[in-house]
Amino acid sequence: MSRLIIVSNRVAPISEGGMAAGGLAVGVYDALRETGGMWFGWSGEVASAAPASPKIEERGPVTFATVSLTRRDYDQYYRGFSNDTLWPTFHYRSDLTHYDRHEFDGYQRVNAWLAHQLIPLLRPDDVIWVHDYHLIPFAEALRQEGITNRIGFFLHIPFPASQVLVTVPPHDKLMRALCCYDLVGVQTEPDLRALRDYLEHEAHGTVSADGRVDAYGRSLRIGAYPIGIYPDELAALAKEGQDGRHLKNLRQTMHERRLIVSVDRLDYSKGLVERFRAFEKLLEISPNHRAQVSFIQVAPPTRSDIQSYQQIRLQLEAESGRINGRFAEMDWTPIRYLHRQYERAVLASLFREAHVGYVTPLRDGMNLVAKEYVAAQDPEDPGVLVLSRFAGAAQELDGALIVNPIDVQGMAEALDHALGMPLDERRARHARMMTVLRRNSVSVWRDSFLRDLRAVRQ
Repeated sequence: MSRLIIVSNRVAPISEGGMAAGGLAVGVYDALRETGGMWFGWSGEVASAAPASPKIEERGPVTFATVSLTRRDYDQYYRGFSNDTLWPTFHYRSDLTHYDRHEFDGYQRVNAWLAHQLIPLLRPDDVIWVHDYHLIPFAEALRQEGITNRIGFFLHIPFPASQVLVTVPPHDKLMRALCCYDLVGVQTEPDLRALRDYLEHEAHGTVSADGRVDAYGRSLRIGAYPIGIYPDELAALAKEGQDGRHLKNLRQTMHERRLIVSVDRLDYSKGLVERFRAFEKLLEISPNHRAQVSFIQVAPPTRSDIQSYQQIRLQLEAESGRINGRFAEMDWTPIRYLHRQYERAVLASLFREAHVGYVTPLRDGMNLVAKEYVAAQDPEDPGVLVLSRFAGAAQELDGALIVNPIDVQGMAEALDHALGMPLDERRARHARMMTVLRRNSVSVWRDSFLRDLRAVRQ
């Protein structure tokens, strides 16, 4: 069987004896171990000069090939166009989008350089699977150097409506580059409709019912491939952690109170401020929850060198302090805001302890936290998931209480409903969602995409 070559902006760190990353990395790494292959990408290091060739590390059947970036490349390709232009636009935050032509030039230049670094490591029958918005021009760069291998692309974040995407000045160049892939996958059917709309009405291409596309002189296929998790493994991880130090300490401080939990990267797309205000509204409209419910928000730092991320951190700290100052009592703090990283096993056990999983992004490609919360529950006494309609997971998890994260009052009412939901209803909703999680696991996502990529053309 041909080798699988995974290309991503960052190569996920792999710890001996287990994964340090989440479900996505687990699924990709499993595929590499089964077929043999390579994981290629940025090491996360910023160096004074670009390396002459990738650093190679062999671990069993998997080869890790990593490169460092120069400060200029990091600023233009990663911090600049990828995260100051594409990220906010694809999350429908054009008001936060910053565009600089030099940063776009750097984005294209780094993609071409990364492709050039990979080419000497390729074999003629390798199947190449490229991940996410940082690497949209990667296939075009490979094609320009004569590479004819099958190349697939998967977008982990939302694909925006065409009238949003065209606010990015080089949108046509981006989409022309995207059509150099043989298969393009997105998370959900709404994302697929948005992609199809752009290709038909902005690129003047044709898209058939089975996903075949003819645009920019290229033929390719597009499809929706919702990413999943390993629900039974997550459930076992959550159960094992119930006697851990973190959970024992939490129980001692909770004093039988009910628990609402959210876990997100500190990002403006996650709806964190609106979420805090909805919890405040809950305490206003339902005074019976005061001193009876605590809300834990875990928000690890991310992209701290980007101004918009610094602003959301300051705003969130101010909101939590204001709400706590308004409602806190001597023995009760309404919001516990934790701006730090926790290991996956600790988070899984925290999910299992929580009566409500509170997942309300303003826009999200999928949001695996929603799926992990469901999987972590005790099926005999499960909690309730409150989920934004704008998370990709809402397309699958119809057992959740679906909310609009702009509607603070509506979210507060959903929290009240969740906290008072009868056991029979909670069990029925949880069982229905677990059936979906098992049917659409991360291995199903991975295998269906790779099957379609290998079948797309010779």
